[in-house]
Amino acid sequence: MKVGVIYGGMSTEHDVSMMSGKNVLENLDKKKYDIIPIYIDKNGKWYINNKEIKNIVDKLKEMDVIFPVLHGLYGEDGTIQGMLELLKIPYVGCDIISSSMCMDKVYTKCVLQKANIKQAKYIYIKNENTYVNEEFEEMKLENDEIVKLVEEKLQFPVFVKPSNSGSSVGVTKASNGPELIKAIEEASIYDKKVLVEEAIVGKEVECAVLGNDNPKASTVGEILSAEEFYSYDAKYNNAESKTRIPAQISEEKIEEIRRTAVKAFKAMDCKGLARVDFFVKNDTNEVYINEINTMPGFTEISMYPKLWGYMGLEYSELLDELINLAIERSR
Repeated sequence: MKVGVIYGGMSTEHDVSMMSGKNVLENLDKKKYDIIPIYIDKNGKWYINNKEIKNIVDKLKEMDVIFPVLHGLYGEDGTIQGMLELLKIPYVGCDIISSSMCMDKVYTKCVLQKANIKQAKYIYIKNENTYVNEEFEEMKLENDEIVKLVEEKLQFPVFVKPSNSGSSVGVTKASNGPELIKAIEEASIYDKKVLVEEAIVGKEVECAVLGNDNPKASTVGEILSAEEFYSYDAKYNNAESKTRIPAQISEEKIEEIRRTAVKAFKAMDCKGLARVDFFVKNDTNEVYINEINTMPGFTEISMYPKLWGYMGLEYSELLDELINLAIERSR
């Protein structure tokens, strides 16, 4: 079977995708697959075996299945999935609609709210100074009005995030009005849609989901961030950040998170794989969903493969299963 592994890409997560792609390429079974590394540089040029390819469509059509190890925009947002659907090539992971919805934090919240899955309260800001309410009515506000709105609806501190971004790129914690306005400006560099979210003080935990129509959930892992929150630097540049598998929470709470992860996976119509992230609030022990990652990291330190490794599914076996699920869905 000819497997094309696409990595790199034009998003802010290019470097993370490079690490993930390298690990996938190293762990695919070379006895089972003819493995073709396909690299996209930051400018959108395509390369196969270090040679730039002008007509990538003909090359992609030679593949039996594609593993798009791309994080963020143009890879995890339905873009590459749409291209592969048009070319009728089976591919690993979620389809166009679930990829695009999960990538957009605002629309993820809308769907999960309908599914009655508990999540942090939030405010949606568009183009830096336009508040969008729950009925999607838009109101232009001055900076002091945005600060007042946050104080009334959420209270400080809050987290400010680009709606379409991953690996915590552009995410800032704001504890007062000036910090809030600065954080919104920072997040707006990455996306015109910005999420302002109440801060949940508690454990950060993650659950891996695998499957198509009958998905299964792994155990739950815990993030032990070396910084105040699990920022990009804390994830990839700070060796003091650790993970704990299983999470140091009760067995009942682990089962609740596993059930909720599968429910969220189905609500967003995910296929193949996703990592579902949660908070367990310190004072109430309540579980809040944070976000869903449709192409989670596959680096050596990434939670998704480590969670399945704990469950007895080794890295190369996990890749086999993901390829099988891609073929199954295409049929």
